[in-house]
Amino acid sequence: MAKKVVATLKTSTGKSFAKVIRMVRSEKTGAYMFKEEIVASDNVKEYLSKK
Repeated sequence: MAKKVVATLKTSTGKSFAKVIRMVRSEKTGAYMFKEEIVASDNVKEYLSKK
């Protein structure tokens, strides 16, 4: 599962970014971890669709 944070990050160049949080299962322990990344707003759907 993953979610997109509502607030977007903007730069002076005009390109906007979004902070994406994804829940990932650890292969060693089996516990869930949260992975945070900043992705360009154009690529958020692509990032969330890949596994």
